[in-house]
Amino acid sequence: MRKQRLVAAGITMLAATLALSACGSRAASDGSSGSSEKVATIGVIAPLSGDLSALGLGIRNSVDLAIRQANEKNLIPGWKLQMDAEDDQASPDVGKNAATKLAGDDTVVGVVGNLNSSVSQSTQPVLSAATIAQISPANTGPTLTMGADFLANPKRPYPGFFRTCTTDIVQGSVAASYIYGKGFTKIATINDKKTYGQGLVASVTEAFKKDGGTIVDAETINPDDKDFSAVISKVKGSNPQLLYYGGEYPQAGPLGQQMRAAGLNVPLMGGDGIFDPAYIQLAGKTSNGDLATSVGSPPETLPSAKQFISDYAAAGFKDPYGAYGAQSFDAANAIINGLKTSLAGASDGKSARQPTIDAIQKVSFDGATGPVAFNEFGDTTNKVITVYKVVDGKWATEATKKVE
Repeated sequence: MRKQRLVAAGITMLAATLALSACGSRAASDGSSGSSEKVATIGVIAPLSGDLSALGLGIRNSVDLAIRQANEKNLIPGWKLQMDAEDDQASPDVGKNAATKLAGDDTVVGVVGNLNSSVSQSTQPVLSAATIAQISPANTGPTLTMGADFLANPKRPYPGFFRTCTTDIVQGSVAASYIYGKGFTKIATINDKKTYGQGLVASVTEAFKKDGGTIVDAETINPDDKDFSAVISKVKGSNPQLLYYGGEYPQAGPLGQQMRAAGLNVPLMGGDGIFDPAYIQLAGKTSNGDLATSVGSPPETLPSAKQFISDYAAAGFKDPYGAYGAQSFDAANAIINGLKTSLAGASDGKSARQPTIDAIQKVSFDGATGPVAFNEFGDTTNKVITVYKVVDGKWATEATKKVE
């Protein structure tokens, strides 16, 4: 009998352990236990591990903060919001699996993500097929909202996809104007062959040529390259005044370090994908003078972001909100604002999915980044880009431009 009791106790403990582990990353975001309220889930898909986790964790935490605040204020009576954060590892395949998991959960009413445009290309069809709203705080590729022929014949491919950041059309134009205005008339470009990097370089190239500049060399690398000696040798031979890189900081940092070691002593500039302290750490002391653009104004300079910054600090997150924290907070609140309408008479989350998309299209409120609203393509109407420069080992604001 004693043996049977021990076995039974062991089974009970195992069952309890499995039940706890099954919770995964799902959280009520307010520390409360179960109640009679109905539950709606806001998903997050971002790189929570790996090279880009510094950005992904800031996205997750900022969404978490918005959900906590909504629950504390009881913004949607009769409903409790919770978060399900999935790690896409910055991989399209992993991101697609994460989207499939969230789409299969009938409580999911919206998703914030992704960080990478190439990952969103794989999550968009999955979430769209399930009629789930998706708002990216970081995707800048124009094709995501305006289709492959976005210049000649823009057409929105997924009516449930939105973003709280502006696009590479704007970012590329501002970057090119800044470069040319500073006297750089001959530049070389390198991109990492990914959707974001290719699109950003294409936008910069087009705008720079219109301004009167010359592209003296255009090269590519592979996303997992670590030795850039061959491409640096090619670029160095073209005598550029500046190197523009389309990609993210895990490759941009070593590229910057290696090009200076090889004697190519010109500034490296990139987009929001390199705007992170990690770039400076990877590039080393020679990164002083390097440049980056990023979406929006620096949150620290915005009166509208003061409360977000204060609340984020008070929440005790161990990771900083990063380059896209304010945009992620606004993305989550755009979904929450839509849910105020869509969940009002809904019996469950799944039945509210299309009404949520419809409601988000009409939202208009003052967010951490400023006015939050979307145009007919799902793009933010708040088109702001900031240029940053590495000064004494830190990113310093150079200029902020609002594009009408």
